[in-house]
Amino acid sequence: MPHGGRKLQMEIEAWTLEAMPRALTQDPVTNQIKDNIMRQQNMANHWWWRPGWKSGRRFYTWHITFQNAPDVHRIAQAYREGLAGVPGLDLVPDRWLHLTMQGLGFVDEVAEEDARAIVEAASRRLGNILAFELKFERPGITPEAIRWEVTPAEPPAAVRRAIRQAIAEVWPSVPEPEEGFAPHVTIAYSSAEGPSAPVAAALASVETAPAAAQIDSAELIVLGRDRQMYEWEPFASVPLAKP
Repeated sequence: MPHGGRKLQMEIEAWTLEAMPRALTQDPVTNQIKDNIMRQQNMANHWWWRPGWKSGRRFYTWHITFQNAPDVHRIAQAYREGLAGVPGLDLVPDRWLHLTMQGLGFVDEVAEEDARAIVEAASRRLGNILAFELKFERPGITPEAIRWEVTPAEPPAAVRRAIRQAIAEVWPSVPEPEEGFAPHVTIAYSSAEGPSAPVAAALASVETAPAAAQIDSAELIVLGRDRQMYEWEPFASVPLAKP
């Protein structure tokens, strides 16, 4: 299959997994269908340069981060150990675990005063959203990453909506589509093409309890991806309301 066609097929397969309603994935038959899709798809290199990206360029984006989440670090270590023998994976260390929320734009295209105004607007809105807990169970496979679909999905979606409303206070339009947000945390990125079956087998071999993390803030960060890893410097941390 031509490269473009194969890439489209992988995107369709990834969409198929994302589009399955979360409630349905609790059904054993549906889980078997999903497992079959994962085993048949191929992995792809995540680190191709997206439009606008290049070495050394940095990007303002809102994330939830997990530096102070020991239970997440525990489950992440279990899966890093389980995946360590699978070639073509870049395993994410604890300090770079993140839940992507909402991008602003490249640092060389966004005025710092705008970024600070958005932080101020976000502080007013996020201060009305209660801190919440996210749960991590067994991660799944997409063509370019192995990741947890964290639950419940609504609290991080509410945080993202508030951030988008804050951006709209400062700018006439909000970047990135509003639809299609699927809160997830990646434990490994694929850095090579190849079958996904070894990844699925490695994941199945891991035996560890689910994890939970208390989320009490959202972070605006300055993100880079020069070294086959998403790394960042903090710009602002905005607290959520205390329960």
